[in-house]
Amino acid sequence: MKGGCLQRKVCSGNDKGNMPAPKDSAGMRGLMLLLILTVALFAGVPAWSGEPAYRQGVDIFIETGVDQPDKTPTWYAPMVAKPYSPVFEILATRGTQGRYYPYTYAVTMKDIVKFHGHDCEGLSHAAACAKVAFDILFPDGIIDRSVLWGISGTSPCWSDVVAFLTGARIQYGNLGFFQDKKYGHAIVLHREDTGVAVLATWKKGINNIPDEPVVLPGTIAWKPQTSMEEVMNLKRAVKKADGKQTPYQVDQMRYYQWKHINDVFSRPLEESYQARVLDNFKWTEWVDAKKSIPNPHQRTDTRLKNDVYRKRPVSLD
Repeated sequence: MKGGCLQRKVCSGNDKGNMPAPKDSAGMRGLMLLLILTVALFAGVPAWSGEPAYRQGVDIFIETGVDQPDKTPTWYAPMVAKPYSPVFEILATRGTQGRYYPYTYAVTMKDIVKFHGHDCEGLSHAAACAKVAFDILFPDGIIDRSVLWGISGTSPCWSDVVAFLTGARIQYGNLGFFQDKKYGHAIVLHREDTGVAVLATWKKGINNIPDEPVVLPGTIAWKPQTSMEEVMNLKRAVKKADGKQTPYQVDQMRYYQWKHINDVFSRPLEESYQARVLDNFKWTEWVDAKKSIPNPHQRTDTRLKNDVYRKRPVSLD
């Protein structure tokens, strides 16, 4: 019996010609359990906890590198021309409730800047953190946004990067903010199919948020062209000015950011950023429940990503 027919008969069990409603409580419980299982299947719940949604080159064959990444520098995204400016190969589905595409499309800092609204250092740092995390989560280099959850601090830059690259959203319950403020400039990316979660942040030596610790132990082994101490002193002065900072300070801060990000992206990202797999990860232990919605929407636009094909390309089957 098809799920739609079953659901119709449950809802109208007393209608003439349909299955009569169960008279005993055991029968009702059994029918309700069957209905719940049917709804779960239609909601796209992963069938095997801990198993990847696919294995590239084994049960799926996705062609990568077929979309030329936009690496031409512009005034709003000068860093894209640097040799290690991150590029992301994204796997998508064919429209609403469509199957996986057999190809990936490329995303660069240009796309992220356009989504966010402007270029800033936080945007680049967060994207680089996402890149080193994705290298662990997706060793084949193919980023499947349909299985991702994300956590960030409250910074507009960092949270926008996580939302854009993962597809996670507050209304779906898979985008959250850290409970602990010390993680303000870190991210957690989580694969719901494998259960793996990765914490990523910058290394000590390129961090420039005054009085905020680096939450992982790594330290850079190279010397930045821009002094992080000078940057943090400038940020302290601007914050203390409480809206009365000088025009020179505003311009100087922007120059420091521009120079620093172009410097960082001139070398492999692993030299400046770090990531660690979180053992026994539990979403509720990391996310601030006060900044989450209590009854998130069920996302349905990717639920048919692995649906069967027709028997022939040209047919009405």
